[in-house]
Amino acid sequence: MSNRRVKSLAADEDDFFDDYDDYYDDQADYPEASASTEMTEEDRRQMQIGTIKVRQTLGPAYSRVPTKDIEDALWNYYYDVDKSVAYLKSKHKAVMAPPTKTTPPNKEHSAFPEGRLLGGASKDGKMSKLQALAAKRLQQAAQKASSETPKDTTGDEYTQSLDKLRISQAKSGPGKADDLATTVPDNPITHAAQAHSQLNPDDEKPNEEDTVLQSRELRAQPSAFASVLTKMGPSLVMDMSPLPENTKSSSPPFDFSEPTANTPKLKVKDATKASNDLTSSLAQVSIEPVKVKSKNINVVAEYNKTKPKNVANFVVIGHVDAGKSTLMGRLLFDLKAVDQRTMDKYKKEADRIGKGSFAFAWVLDQGSEERERGVTIDIATNKFDTDRTSFTILDAPGHRDFVPNMIAGACQADFAVLVIDASTGNFESGLKGQTKEHAILVRSIGVQKVIVAVNKMDTVAWSQDRFHDIQQQMLTFLLSAGFQTRNISFVPCSGLEGGNILKKASDRKASWYTGPTLVDLLDSSEPYTFALDKPLRMTINDVFRGGIQSPLSVSGRIEAGNLQVGEAVLVMPSGEIAHIKALDVDDEPQDWAVAGQNVTLHLAGIDPIHLKTGDVICSPTSPIRNISEFKARLLTHDYIIPMTVDLHRGRLHVPGRISKLIATLDKATSEPEKKKPKIVPPQSWVRVLINLDQPVPLEPPARVVLRSNGDTFATGIVE
Repeated sequence: MSNRRVKSLAADEDDFFDDYDDYYDDQADYPEASASTEMTEEDRRQMQIGTIKVRQTLGPAYSRVPTKDIEDALWNYYYDVDKSVAYLKSKHKAVMAPPTKTTPPNKEHSAFPEGRLLGGASKDGKMSKLQALAAKRLQQAAQKASSETPKDTTGDEYTQSLDKLRISQAKSGPGKADDLATTVPDNPITHAAQAHSQLNPDDEKPNEEDTVLQSRELRAQPSAFASVLTKMGPSLVMDMSPLPENTKSSSPPFDFSEPTANTPKLKVKDATKASNDLTSSLAQVSIEPVKVKSKNINVVAEYNKTKPKNVANFVVIGHVDAGKSTLMGRLLFDLKAVDQRTMDKYKKEADRIGKGSFAFAWVLDQGSEERERGVTIDIATNKFDTDRTSFTILDAPGHRDFVPNMIAGACQADFAVLVIDASTGNFESGLKGQTKEHAILVRSIGVQKVIVAVNKMDTVAWSQDRFHDIQQQMLTFLLSAGFQTRNISFVPCSGLEGGNILKKASDRKASWYTGPTLVDLLDSSEPYTFALDKPLRMTINDVFRGGIQSPLSVSGRIEAGNLQVGEAVLVMPSGEIAHIKALDVDDEPQDWAVAGQNVTLHLAGIDPIHLKTGDVICSPTSPIRNISEFKARLLTHDYIIPMTVDLHRGRLHVPGRISKLIATLDKATSEPEKKKPKIVPPQSWVRVLINLDQPVPLEPPARVVLRSNGDTFATGIVE
């Protein structure tokens, strides 16, 4: 066997040194290390173990392989059994030999000592350079570990405090940890030492390196927290070393459902009984629907006992850029509904982006897109009170692209405020645009009273002639749209200056007007009556999360009937039942609410997937029907034929088609004039058959708006 090493190109991690001086110092301490490259005692022991393992791996087919070849392969491959076996199989041919019974190798032979270096001296007691350096480092580490350290009482106190976390501590005996400790496998370092003593019986004096390795703990102790949870002492060290390659465990896998050998029989019975009881208890658990107890209040009687302030909703309509939001913002500021600090903030923000005149409009236009574009996009709401009435403002968008949002706001209004731009040219263009369309829509929806606010009078120097001219043209148009003279009012005003809104205009040029201000006209409206004793009807305007205690909330205005906390309601068209967990009237918690009030309902017992804007909340005993086909009496605003349409009712928006023109009607008597017309001209009454793409909750005499391609061509009533 060659006694010289073959140089390996693969460097071991111990071959790298942080300090070259230490390396040469070690050579000075061990001068004999460089004088010999003979096999050491460690090499011989490794060679014997490797030879046994190679023989076992090769098997009977390679029993004729010489031992010298095996030792040469192990020496050249640094005791790598797999590489040595592969080399030998390629060099020698397999010979079929009769099977012989082989003794399984001793367990100690399969445990390799950790932390040893391979090196080449053949004389006893001689070390290689790397071994000498490693031995010195290990000796220094052992001396440092064996030095006395002060006892840390903090760990003991921490362990004692964690003892309270033990599960079933009272039931576990004090000797439980000791029993577990006896089942821990032996340390592999001990196996290595035993194997060394068996392979070298003549050596009476143990090697100094072996002593260092045995005294050194290669694994950290478990933490105090882990020791408490596993019911083991901190001094217990678990051996997690891998099993020998050729060792096969004959013990069956442990079944965790069975008791261990240390578990008393009585405890096993108790645990089994407790497990069965828990299983049967869980089987009886069922999720019941949320039930809110109702107080069974007679809501109509309670309402009649009180003397509430009059409540009214009004929608602000008009052409785009007529100053609707600015006018309402000024009204809220004059009525102290918005404080000075907030207005100063809005003015500062508006000046920063070059839109200082929009500060009052920002009171209602809260969206970033609305402020950037300078137009209202969706319905903006706000509230204010006068001495007689509590008002809710519904500021509708004026742009033609947002007419559906305007329809949604108008359906909740009791009357309308139509804002006109008095400046030259803008009034005329507005009359041909959304001013005309908005007025026709609110009248078709059912609004009967309108206040015409002629805004921006300061731009025409409060000209009386300009005001009278606008008044005459608008009066003629509104009368043709279906409004009555006694329900039409006019007021000249300026939203930017605040003239004739809450107080009279301070400009002397406006002294010719002696009529009421805008707030006076609003407050003079007669109280509206609602059907409190009819079945509940409420269209959902918004679905949102009301808070942690109210994860599902809806808002809207009660159109008919009444409701109270704890009452069950039906949601159509889904047909799902919900319970009213709580309700707010004008953002104030209440026990009940009646028709005409703006409410927020906090619901329970229903999935949010069954709720959407445009749905109707009704009484389970008198539900509204879902229909997909109905007849309607329409007033046409353009030529109509059987065609596809978009049906609007409040927030409800569903596509459909006019499938049949039944007959044209007399404007006075509604009697049929001409049956089955092919086309119907504008400003005509006609009865039609409408089919919808999906069933929706509708019932007579609901008012609907039919639009197509962004234009309103008919409004009418469901028959």
